[in-house]
Amino acid sequence: MDKYVNLIKLSVGSESVDTLIAWQDTYRQRFEDGLPRHVTRMWPKREAEILKGGSIYWVIKGVVQCRQRILRLDEVIGDDGIRRCAIVLEPEVHRTQNAQKRPFQGWRYLKPEDTPADLPKGKSQDDALPEDLNRALAEIGVL
Repeated sequence: MDKYVNLIKLSVGSESVDTLIAWQDTYRQRFEDGLPRHVTRMWPKREAEILKGGSIYWVIKGVVQCRQRILRLDEVIGDDGIRRCAIVLEPEVHRTQNAQKRPFQGWRYLKPEDTPADLPKGKSQDDALPEDLNRALAEIGVL
């Protein structure tokens, strides 16, 4: 398979994967194709690599919990006349193993080898460690 790269982004305001899904379901109805989007100011320079199979990994409450495949990048011009990038996503949300992540601004590139694995279909959360223990281990650099 060709090399691809992922994105990672904080899902500000989401309390859980379910609230992220609910928010996307509400707003994707605005668009003719019905696909969820995330609009950002910066256009990824590595667009070709992202579109070869990349996903956006969502950080919710300081923990990577899920991902969505990126289908395309659309140009959007805001009411202010500024060009933005709409990251158009596959509607299916894949839950992942939990991975602690410190806050950061905007989105970042994430190599496939650095991404948390998907959980088995039908499993809604990673039961490997209790959340507080997982967070404490991540803070001291064990995870």
